[in-house]
Amino acid sequence: SSGINAEYGEEFQTHFMLSDQVHALATVPPTDKVFLWLGANVMLEYTIDEAIALLTKNLNSATVNADQLEDDLGYLSNQITTMEVNMARVYNWDFKRRKAAADK
Repeated sequence: SSGINAEYGEEFQTHFMLSDQVHALATVPPTDKVFLWLGANVMLEYTIDEAIALLTKNLNSATVNADQLEDDLGYLSNQITTMEVNMARVYNWDFKRRKAAADK
């Protein structure tokens, strides 16, 4: 929404985080540049269009990764269920074997 406001030359108000528990209200003047925090103590200046393109690409990548992780979690869940069933079978087999040995 900041890009739309900047295109029309309008300032806007937003809340931003100063620290984990402290937020502040700021009035942002019209601008055609934004700063994006990239991590590892790196912040870069982008035009609004470049920032939107980068953030859209990152969102698409994150969505694909999230979908893959959901598939992986489903696979792992099935593997855990299979392992639990096999452990129960081994336990039952061993129980029957020990009972048969004790009955002799």
